[in-house]
Amino acid sequence: MHDGYRTWSKAKLVERLASLEQYHLQSQALVDRDRETAQDALRDSEERLRAIWQTAVEGIVTIDERGRIESMNPAAERIFGYAAAELIGKNVKVLMPAPYRENHDGYLDNYKRSGHAKIIGIGREVVGQRKDGTTFPMDLSVSQVKLHDKMIFTGFVRDITDRKRLEKEILQISELEQHRIGQDLHDGICQHMTAIELMAEVLETKLAKQAKSLAPDAEKIARETREVISQTRALSRGLSPVLLESEGLMSALKELASNTHDIFRISCQFFCLKPVLIDDLTTATHLYRIAQEAVSNAIKHGKAHEIQIVLSLEGGTLTLAIQDDGVGIQSPATKKKGMGLQVMKYRAGIIGGSVEVRKSDNGTRVICTINR
Repeated sequence: MHDGYRTWSKAKLVERLASLEQYHLQSQALVDRDRETAQDALRDSEERLRAIWQTAVEGIVTIDERGRIESMNPAAERIFGYAAAELIGKNVKVLMPAPYRENHDGYLDNYKRSGHAKIIGIGREVVGQRKDGTTFPMDLSVSQVKLHDKMIFTGFVRDITDRKRLEKEILQISELEQHRIGQDLHDGICQHMTAIELMAEVLETKLAKQAKSLAPDAEKIARETREVISQTRALSRGLSPVLLESEGLMSALKELASNTHDIFRISCQFFCLKPVLIDDLTTATHLYRIAQEAVSNAIKHGKAHEIQIVLSLEGGTLTLAIQDDGVGIQSPATKKKGMGLQVMKYRAGIIGGSVEVRKSDNGTRVICTINR
């Protein structure tokens, strides 16, 4: 015992011990209060997260490093038609149609091995599959979190079926309006201009007999009228390039190649070894526009001297390929150039297809595929 304590009386020692005990009790009370406050804050945070999880509009699905589903919120249950209990522990590829289902494990293994992410941190449009087997377009964004030595992936899903249907309807209305204008130009204005051309030719014949000095003016009017008719018909074909017949796309692509050769003085050829008949005007028009955009990009940005347009149908897969010998894809692409690619991909998505752009040693290859 410290020497100073030896002079204390017993009463003082008892008082001192009592005060120390009181201090200990007060300190313990503060610790307990702080612990209770921390626990209240934790419970409040958990309740907030639970409320967000339960009421989120977007579907939320979490998976482990092996792709097994750990949890899904009510919105995800509604989107996919499953109860969470049906999927816990199952591979997330059950929510994907072929061929994405077969490729998913490979993507996950490649990411764990290389660290190169194709979708993590980047939102993109993909295809999901419901419990009843139906497929639907969805926006998907994936994030990752490392907890201790465990990696968790969280997918945020939004069903965009209604949005895609509305976009398709708007684009169809636009295409139909362009088609109507093209038909009006061809059937209306061109017919009137043809009548004027005939009248000018009749006038030229009369003037050649009665006033020879004025005959050249009438001939010039007829010649200029023919040029206006030619330009109007070309404009009409541009607005409505694909005819209603099933062979319309082949004819339109052949004419695209021919016009490209005549206007830009470069080699542009169309190949179609076997007839590819498309009865759906919307599909044919979108394919034509994709080819038109690819050809335009090859000329303007790729500085191509030779372009090939190939249309084929093999094993139920329709393929439209545009190959050029230009300088290839430039990186980074400008926003204007990037918009052309986005428009091609959007058009392909509208008709249930996809577009891939490949750079090669001898130019660029644009490939649009549709499973029919």
